[in-house]
Amino acid sequence: MSSSENKPDHGRRNFLLGSAAMAATLAGLETAAASMSSDKNVHVVIVGSGSAGISLANRLSRALPNGKVTVIDRKEPHTYWPGLTLVATGLWPKDKVVLANADFLPSNITWIKEMVTGFDPENNTVITDSGQKVKYDFMVVAMGIEYNYGAIQGMDVEAIGTNGLASVYHSPDKAAQSWVAIQKYSVEGGNGIFTLPPTAIRCAGAPLKMTFLTLDRLKQNGGFEKAKMNFYSSTGGVFGLPWFNDFVIKRFGENGMDVKFKTQLKAVDIGARKATFATENGDIEAQYELLHVVPPMRAPQPVRESVLAWQDGSFKGWLAVDKETLRHMDHPNVFGCGDVNGTPLGKTAATVKLSVPVVVANLLSVIDGKDPQVKFNGYTSCPLITRFGSAMLIEFDYKKELIPTFSFIDPKQESWFAWVMKEQMLKPTYLEMLQGHV
Repeated sequence: MSSSENKPDHGRRNFLLGSAAMAATLAGLETAAASMSSDKNVHVVIVGSGSAGISLANRLSRALPNGKVTVIDRKEPHTYWPGLTLVATGLWPKDKVVLANADFLPSNITWIKEMVTGFDPENNTVITDSGQKVKYDFMVVAMGIEYNYGAIQGMDVEAIGTNGLASVYHSPDKAAQSWVAIQKYSVEGGNGIFTLPPTAIRCAGAPLKMTFLTLDRLKQNGGFEKAKMNFYSSTGGVFGLPWFNDFVIKRFGENGMDVKFKTQLKAVDIGARKATFATENGDIEAQYELLHVVPPMRAPQPVRESVLAWQDGSFKGWLAVDKETLRHMDHPNVFGCGDVNGTPLGKTAATVKLSVPVVVANLLSVIDGKDPQVKFNGYTSCPLITRFGSAMLIEFDYKKELIPTFSFIDPKQESWFAWVMKEQMLKPTYLEMLQGHV
């Protein structure tokens, strides 16, 4: 289905208005970013080369003309994570989300292609897997998130795409393999189970998008009348904002779906197509023709086992940063950016886009001997796809209050423009973000 189908009559006009508004917004952000700099001769180490790490490297390489910027990360491929839901549901080819870090990292930085295995913030040092000790004056931790598939007994990521097993999160390869399983299910139907773990996750809307798009594929490919869809959440809901939580549950019900709460995927027998779930009343088992696994997630091991992590509380194991300045709580020359941060919200590419300039501005203030000047409001954005050609653009802050960018888009209404934002406009914006322009 093309993205132009099912659009309202006024969709093209709003698309043009939105494009102009976005261009003006991005131009303003770029003008503000260009004015931030420091002439100090300092060494800044960035740990991680995901969207946050690369964007930081580009901005800081320009903002510190007399300084040195080092990125430490072995990974050379770069994944456009927001596109995986479209790969896993058959709209995009895998190649559309596979990029290369070398194409975006600036030439005037040092790139150490090793992995950080330890932190020694008392001595301003990081340790790599080769045993190299890298000293820094300032550090930004941007290591992303770790998928804990191992927490699910019997789970084998190599089996994704076979025996009805799907998981959008693992990688572009496994997203493409997930489409193999989903496409088969969309024709044949049967029992389909979609899961949500109890931990914080990257892009909290992705499990819902996968469910809605699979429903749409069932209707397109003839399997809907033969299918029984289920959504099993480990928590007491499906989305963190009450109105949208209720909307999703109601829409699921309208499609005959069974929704269970506090029902956590515990084990899977892939060959037998049987899943075991832990509930408050004991374990339950369910047969399936399709199982979409969302793994529990956590901070990467070097962070969660270091003194840089929160040692207790709801953010235990995640990087201990102030939620507004994104500066480390105990080590004033350390900042965090992206999924690794132990903050109430913020594991989306949209959060990276808005928080990278905050980190850069506050880091430059600290480099110049000042206190952090800029506060981050927790901005998060979720283009919640409800079917092919329709989505809801949900933008909110730490207070879980809606903060829409476009006045003509009602976040509580499904629209073609919100779909276009997701399917056509976000990737170009993301690529500009990597280069430190938005």
